[in-house]
Amino acid sequence: MSFKFEKLTIWQKSMELGETIFQITINFPADEKFNLTSQIRRAVDSIALNISEGAILQSQPEFKKFIGYSIRSCAEVVTCLYKAKFRKYISEKEFNELYSICFNLTNMMIGFRNQL
Repeated sequence: MSFKFEKLTIWQKSMELGETIFQITINFPADEKFNLTSQIRRAVDSIALNISEGAILQSQPEFKKFIGYSIRSCAEVVTCLYKAKFRKYISEKEFNELYSICFNLTNMMIGFRNQL
């Protein structure tokens, strides 16, 4: 038994990204707790949350709208990653790896939305 969204690769990948971001932000400075740390965690969690919400009892146009929210949340994560890199909270290597994951996930979500 499972929910429809659990079978979606975009949901699975967004869940993985969320856990990766959570682990990385543990090392952010304490004074960022209510700023960048909170913002990036909420944005990354919003990706999976919107996919799952859109997949349940929504019309096709509504589901597309929720996928759009997920795409925008992923862009927000990328901007937070830039902030973290500029502030030296993450390395260039970490940034590049996470940027690539976000880029690929965004393209997957766009492709998925276009097929709905």
